[in-house]
Amino acid sequence: MATTVPGVLASFDQVDGAADAIRELKASGYQDLTVYSAAPNHELEQAIGDPVSPVRMFTLVGGLTGVAAGFGMTIWMSRDWPLIVGSKPVAAIPAYVVFGFELMVLVGSLATAAGIVILSLRKSLKGRAYSPRYSDDRIGIFVPCSAAQASAVERVMTQHGSVEVSRDA
Repeated sequence: MATTVPGVLASFDQVDGAADAIRELKASGYQDLTVYSAAPNHELEQAIGDPVSPVRMFTLVGGLTGVAAGFGMTIWMSRDWPLIVGSKPVAAIPAYVVFGFELMVLVGSLATAAGIVILSLRKSLKGRAYSPRYSDDRIGIFVPCSAAQASAVERVMTQHGSVEVSRDA
């Protein structure tokens, strides 16, 4: 059984009006709004002002773990089964750069994929209002709010040129 999130859903034809509405809503304290658009738009992204994704920290930790594991594994194996060849050191670091690099790429990419999945599951958009027109030619803004706040949100949306506003309870 899916529960619906109460709030206000508005449709916009113009990007400028949607961006202005987002800016005003953010300034009014509504931080958890959802914006639907068929294509990426720089004006909307600037208006939303989302911080940089934390997925890059997953990549950094995975890459550092991979490079440490690559060098650590090869040095440990060389010291465990030493092969003395032409008075070279048993654990020669330059020879293990390829292993460190390959494990850095492998573990870093797996950590990135895991980070995307984990962070996507953390923020669920289930229950939020949506219209198929937002995948075609309209821009949608959904603002979760109580019934008491809905009239103020509707006023902001219509003031900035929304073509359709609806309350979802």
